Amino acid sequence: MAAAVRGKVKERVAALPRVPGLAVLLVGDDPASHLYVALKEKACEEAGIRFERHAYPADADEAALVAKIEELNARADVDGILVQLPLPSQDADRVAGAIAPAKDVDGFHPENVRACAEGRPCLAPPVHLGVMKLLDATGVNVRGMRAEFVGSALFAAPLVALLRERGVETTVVPPDRFACAAARVLAADIVIAAAGAPGIITGDCLKPGAIVIDVGTTKVNGKLLGDADRASVDPVAGWISPVPGGVGPLTVAYLLLNVLKAHTQTRMQKTAP
Repeated sequence: MAAAVRGKVKERVAALPRVPGLAVLLVGDDPASHLYVALKEKACEEAGIRFERHAYPADADEAALVAKIEELNARADVDGILVQLPLPSQDADRVAGAIAPAKDVDGFHPENVRACAEGRPCLAPPVHLGVMKLLDATGVNVRGMRAEFVGSALFAAPLVALLRERGVETTVVPPDRFACAAARVLAADIVIAAAGAPGIITGDCLKPGAIVIDVGTTKVNGKLLGDADRASVDPVAGWISPVPGGVGPLTVAYLLLNVLKAHTQTRMQKTAP
């Protein structure tokens, strides 16, 4: 599925008069963050999107990061900007919040979150678009179903809006309160886990046949694990996304699509009478 999305982006980019550009701010030496940025750079290269990496030490001053973002906001050849999270110690809301909403290809700027919740055109988070793609791939009519999201309310907000558009009502449960919500999860038709807590979703708290979409990724002893305990979940779930190889590749693919969308919107604004 990710390859199909990337292929469509590549075709559309090849037909553009100007190559779209993505700029990424990478702060610190976290190996996972460096890996994710490298994957995004490779995907951009394959799609024909120009990629800029702006690397900073872990103790980089927030003001310097904001100043760089403001510079990128003003550049016509940069269509998308993202800050690779998590940041070592800087205020992520302040830094990422400096990105112009029209260039916020990660989709978490408050204006984009608001627009998504209100059903207005916006750049939705690529990870959430990936979740929706996986949900569609089941072929199940989800209208009228109930979903349980295990993760932060801030991260969940745009996804709750996307699910509502499909007729799915969602309850958000913080990971630290998950044990209290097990009975609700047991009744959920769809469980989306983004807790970053390996094995927090077990088969005994799942409704038989439930759709499980595992967004969590945590490296344990060199192995990447999701939030679902596969040994107990697999016999119960009707569908489950793999980790690695599930939400991750789709997130990168939809990031490319968001860069293309941001580029297209900018062109339309410039040519509008």
